[in-house]
Amino acid sequence: MLSTSNLNINEVRELALKYALYNAVRHDGKARIGPVVSKIIGERPEYRKYARDIAKIVKEVVEEVNNMSLNEQIELLRSRWPELLEERREIAKGPELPPLPNVDKYKVVKTRFAPNPDFVLHLGSARPAILCYEYAKRYKGKMILRFEDTDPRIKRPLPEAYKAIKEDLRWLGIKWDEEYIQSLRMKIYYSIARELIEKGGAYVDLCSPNEFRKYRDEGRACPHREKSIEEQLELWDKMIEGYFSEGEAVLRIKTPLDYPDPSVREWVAFRIIDTSKTPHPIVGDKYIVWPTYNFAAAVDDHLMGVTHILRAKEHQTNTIKQKFLYKHLGWEYPEAIHFGRLRLEGFMLSKSKMRELMERGDYEGYSDPRFGTLSALRRRGFLAETIHKIILDVGVKHTDATISFENLAAINRKIVDPIAPRIMFVDNPVIVEIEGLDPTTVEMPLHPSNKELGTRVIELKSKPVKVFISAKDSKILLNKGEVRLMELANVRLLEHNVDAKRIKVELISRDLDYARNRKLQIIQWVPYDSNVQVTIKKPVEDKIELINGLAEQYVANIGVDKIVQFIRVGFVRIDSIIDGKIIAYYTHD
Repeated sequence: MLSTSNLNINEVRELALKYALYNAVRHDGKARIGPVVSKIIGERPEYRKYARDIAKIVKEVVEEVNNMSLNEQIELLRSRWPELLEERREIAKGPELPPLPNVDKYKVVKTRFAPNPDFVLHLGSARPAILCYEYAKRYKGKMILRFEDTDPRIKRPLPEAYKAIKEDLRWLGIKWDEEYIQSLRMKIYYSIARELIEKGGAYVDLCSPNEFRKYRDEGRACPHREKSIEEQLELWDKMIEGYFSEGEAVLRIKTPLDYPDPSVREWVAFRIIDTSKTPHPIVGDKYIVWPTYNFAAAVDDHLMGVTHILRAKEHQTNTIKQKFLYKHLGWEYPEAIHFGRLRLEGFMLSKSKMRELMERGDYEGYSDPRFGTLSALRRRGFLAETIHKIILDVGVKHTDATISFENLAAINRKIVDPIAPRIMFVDNPVIVEIEGLDPTTVEMPLHPSNKELGTRVIELKSKPVKVFISAKDSKILLNKGEVRLMELANVRLLEHNVDAKRIKVELISRDLDYARNRKLQIIQWVPYDSNVQVTIKKPVEDKIELINGLAEQYVANIGVDKIVQFIRVGFVRIDSIIDGKIIAYYTHD
């Protein structure tokens, strides 16, 4: 006990709780001592001389508050100091993207997003898509969507991925002006390859990979490099006609033989792929000579008029390779912006791992909530606005950056919190019979501060009135003896039957002031005779935890694909309503 006679300890604790909750809700569930002390002294400046003693009280209260979930903090703040929740927490505006270089050189700025349709989009691939779109929009330019599908063997395109990628982009709000599929442009690539050979910029190499590697590492020319252009064209025609088998011939781009990075020297522009064994999903086995990424991307960037290439810095070597092709053809290379690696923590993003899990049959396809695909995030209840914001916050910095699930959840929470209806939900339901309460109706707001969402009316018809509460909250009632049923009544424990999961209580009053004065715990409830069964699917590492319970009947009226907040549980997205039963996916707390 403090010895300071003029310090009202109870008042300080009350203020500490008020401002610790306020600070925690504003900072994703974690209050800090300093700001709380400052708020108390700001409200009661005469307490300034007791700052050290106040800090001790605040420290204890902050620890108590930080042990609560964010939903518990919000509900307690709402019940005690609802005016503090009236301050709408706007999303902080992220830093603006830096200007693109040399924009004045071009009549129209053109960017391109070029996914490989060997899988659907995930959080990492959303970055270049959003950046390309935002820059094109900023400069009133154009954005190209280009499917880079010229590897029918190793990065084999999936037929369904073309459509799925476009659906993901539309969900993100991205509109593209032109669309191309590289596998339908093979004749163009063949034509450019012939032009390269004629200009002395490429040659057909018949060496084995080991033989060529030896020449390359020693900085010597492959014996086929100096053949005449006529001979090279003849060999190229033989490649196209199927004279050679896989691995017997490649077309190489000529580079300096002593270039410092051996991987750049004489890079492969075309190789032979036996499409009778691995047919392409669009063109089947029509072609056996396929361009590599660096050839097809470089040619298309020029022919499509791309002015600015935005890609990760691991592509810097590819930029060097492609510039040699441009030099041979007399083309001007676009502006290349390379951004740092984006580390993603808490997401499953490995395409091979996701494919393996899907093939096992234990996962629900591309949108399984344990994946980091855009369709999975969408299914869980993450908004496109959230993805945009976190990508634009990271920007195009050359340094590496990290996105965690917690980062994404914090941003999404700030967006959905003001617009998601609050609904009561109880898991492991326990029946509570209320003596002294006649059948009644309760009108409750769907949101504590967003009045535009309106209200819903709950009818309690049974006599005596009965409701369900969660097993966890039943322990609070048994321990405390008195609780307040949210927006309904203050009740006192009479008797309970643990085995039958039934509790009998008596009505004390319906007066909110009674609950405030007695500092009663507020718990949610669901009507006994009007409710809906709900199963929440919650990803926990590589498992799906099922939370079964009951919710207000009103949630069935909200509809599929809506995000709601189950009070003291978390935000969920309604995935399906079948035979009156709801399946929801847990988003975050």
